[in-house]
Amino acid sequence: MQREIQVNERPGFGPGLLLSLQHLFAMFGSTVLVPNLFGVDPSVILLMNGIGTLLYILICKGKIPAYLGSSFAFLGPVGVVLAWSGDHMDNYSKALGAFIVIGVVFVLVALLVKVAGTVWIDFLFPPVVMGCVVALIGLELLPVAADLAGLLGKADPSTGAVVYSTNAILISVITLSVTVLGAVLFRGFPKIIHILIGIAVGYIAAYLLGEVNTAAVAEARFLSWPDFTTPSWDIAAILTILPAALVVIVEHVGHLLVTSNIVGKDLSKDPGLHRSLMGNGISTILSGFVGSTPNTTYGENIGVMALTRVYSVFVVGGAAVIAILLSFSGTFSSAIANIPGPVMGGVSLLLFGVIAVSGLRILVEQKVDFSKSVNMLLAALILGVGLSGITLTIGSVTLKGMALATIVGIVVNIIFRLIVLTGLSNEKDDIQPETKTPDL
Repeated sequence: MQREIQVNERPGFGPGLLLSLQHLFAMFGSTVLVPNLFGVDPSVILLMNGIGTLLYILICKGKIPAYLGSSFAFLGPVGVVLAWSGDHMDNYSKALGAFIVIGVVFVLVALLVKVAGTVWIDFLFPPVVMGCVVALIGLELLPVAADLAGLLGKADPSTGAVVYSTNAILISVITLSVTVLGAVLFRGFPKIIHILIGIAVGYIAAYLLGEVNTAAVAEARFLSWPDFTTPSWDIAAILTILPAALVVIVEHVGHLLVTSNIVGKDLSKDPGLHRSLMGNGISTILSGFVGSTPNTTYGENIGVMALTRVYSVFVVGGAAVIAILLSFSGTFSSAIANIPGPVMGGVSLLLFGVIAVSGLRILVEQKVDFSKSVNMLLAALILGVGLSGITLTIGSVTLKGMALATIVGIVVNIIFRLIVLTGLSNEKDDIQPETKTPDL
C-alpha cells in the first residue's frame, strides 16, 4: 500500500516539482474560466491565487494543504453588475470594491469563530449532516465534469437535437482511463503522479486529434505583465454581490471538513477554522485591490490529495509558486489554459467522484445508524434538496445545491434537537447528546 506523505513532509525537489505541477494542472482550467467569463486578464487572477495560497498556508501555520482558486459562487451577481449600462471595466471596478467587502466579511466571521470556538461545528454538523454535505460537494460538481468531458452533448441550434462530439468523448475516455488504470497499475513514483500522467496523455491525444488551440499558444508573448485593475466603491454593486459571501463561507466550511477527513486530522480545531477563514478573507481583500476575483478552497485539489495520499503543504505551495511564475509568461499560461475541456472533464469525473465517496466514508466510519428515523430523514432531506435542483433566490443571489442543502440540514438538525430536548420525540435516542468530528 502506498505510504501517505503527511502535511509537514517535504518531498525532494524533482518529485515535489511534478507533484506541484499535478495540482496546478488540476485547478488551472477552473481558475482561469472565471476571469474569462468576466472578460478580464486571467494572468492577474493566476498571480493573486498563487500569492493568496501562500498567504493562506502561512496564516494556517502550514497545517492545512489547500489551494485557493477563483470562486464560481460570484458568477451570477457579478454578471448582473457587469451587465449594467456603462463601460465594462468600470463595472468590473465596482465589483472589485464588493470583493474587498466580502474579504472583510470573511475576516469578521473568522474573528467571531475564534471567540466562539468550534463546539458549534459538532452541534450543527453531526456525522450524518457532515457526511451528506461532503458527498454533495462532489456530486453536484459531477455534471460539470461530464459536460466538460462531452458526455452530455450539445444542443444543435437549428434542430434542438443533442449532438455528441466523437473527439471530445474519445479524449475524455482516454484521459480518464489512463488516470484510473495508473492508480491501480503504476508502481513507485508514477503511481503518485498518475493524475498528471493522465492529463498529459489526454493533452497529447487532443493535439493529435486537432483539438488544441495551437494558434493561441503561438501568438502569446513569452514574457508579459498582468493587467491590473483598481477598485471603486458603489453601494449598489456591494449589496448585489455581498450575499454570495454566505455561499462561499458554507462552501469553505464544507471543504475544510472533507480535507480534515482526508488527512486524518481535525483541522477546524488545529490550526482552527478561524485561521482558515482569515487566510481566505485576507487573500480575497488583496485580490480585490489589484483586479482579481474572490478566492475559495478548490475541490479539484482536494480530490488530488485524496487520490494520491500526498498532503504536503510544500507541494501545494510549490503549485502556488509555479502559478505566480506562469502569470508573467503568456506562452506557458496559454499552453495550460488551452488544455481542452474534455481532458479536464475526464480527470474531473474521477476527482469529484472521490470527494463524493469521502462523504460516504464519513457515514461509514462514524457508524451513522440509519435505522434511526432522524438520521434517515436528515440524509434524505440534504441529498434531496442538494440534488433535486431546488433553488432559493434572494435578490441577485441564488442558493442551490450544496449551499442550500447545508442550510436546510443545519436548520432541520436544530429542529430535531429541540424536539428531543423538549421530550416530544417518539424516538428519544435518535440524536446523541454529543457528536464528534471525524478524527481518523
